Amino acid sequence: MTARAALKRAKRVVVKIGTGALTLATGRFNRAHFEALAADLLAASEGRELVVVSSGAIALGVERLGYAARPKDIPGKQACAAVGQSRLMQAYEDALGRGGRKVAQVLLTHDDVQDRRRYLNARHVLNRLLLERVIPVINENDTVSVDELKFGDNDTLAGLVAGLVEADALVVLSDVEGLYDADPRGNPEARLIGEVEEITREILGLAGDTGTFVGTGGMATKVRAAARVTELGTSCVITSGAVPGRLSQVLGGEAVGTLFDARPVRRSARTAWIAHALRPKGKLFVDDGARRAVVEAKKSLLPSGIRKVEGSFEQGDPVDLVDLEGVAIARGLAAYSSDDLRKIAGRKSSEIDALLGYRYLDEAVHRDDLAMLAG
Repeated sequence: MTARAALKRAKRVVVKIGTGALTLATGRFNRAHFEALAADLLAASEGRELVVVSSGAIALGVERLGYAARPKDIPGKQACAAVGQSRLMQAYEDALGRGGRKVAQVLLTHDDVQDRRRYLNARHVLNRLLLERVIPVINENDTVSVDELKFGDNDTLAGLVAGLVEADALVVLSDVEGLYDADPRGNPEARLIGEVEEITREILGLAGDTGTFVGTGGMATKVRAAARVTELGTSCVITSGAVPGRLSQVLGGEAVGTLFDARPVRRSARTAWIAHALRPKGKLFVDDGARRAVVEAKKSLLPSGIRKVEGSFEQGDPVDLVDLEGVAIARGLAAYSSDDLRKIAGRKSSEIDALLGYRYLDEAVHRDDLAMLAG
């Protein structure tokens, strides 16, 4: 069975709908197109469990408040999100309710996935909603999440949600047809890449870093989301949300958009959480020997391999392991605080007791608390 054909058998699907797929060129909410998307969601939900990650709250708030353009300041964006979120949910309630489906609003912040207990609680809630045949409509809690507004995007959120619910497929409905070998907005000869077997540095380079007029994400964030979910065994398709029926075509196995194949070897849920849900609070610069031990031999990081400690963090906080050229190679949970690691960096594990007055572990970051980072 081909990877495209396998999409027809996907039973749990996360659909990310971007701002560009919900708005006109002016940034105003496109109600006629939203109704067409809703009809596609209803068709896709027949015989499947569906989770929707939807942008659009800020755009609806801009419209409702009568602004000429999306505000650039954080309080302005938060005000638009507060006004627009209820309107966005009402639109989903009305459109999907006409097809007999119930919807639930779920607003998440990064703290909800960074804290392990809250992460698991969110998973339990979403699983119960799906069991009750409810379609969760998820968005970032932009009204209170300054960091999410400043650095976040719903592509990243959709990738985390796909892992959270262990989805079979993630479909990203964007303002472009998929990943091209050049920017199609500036190069009429740009060619759509139909399938990506492995997301390499070259593929990430093709994605660039450009955003859109009313959204916060660009193709780079979408490809990074695809990288996250494919290593969990979840297929991902990026395609145009501007074309009616695209979702049904994707789930029907048709060759539209760009398909990113699921990786044959899957990460565990916990290492995926460490790699993608956690934000590092510091960096441990490691020498070449430690890098080889961690990356190639799959061993723990010992204090002797640390050359420099950057940042301020406590025991159990997430940190990035960085090579001497500054490239992050892994993310893990620190066995000691930043202050203590500075005292034992470059020293043997047998010296920890004498240097600190106690010894928690021989390792600075234990193998069980490490996740490799793609690079």
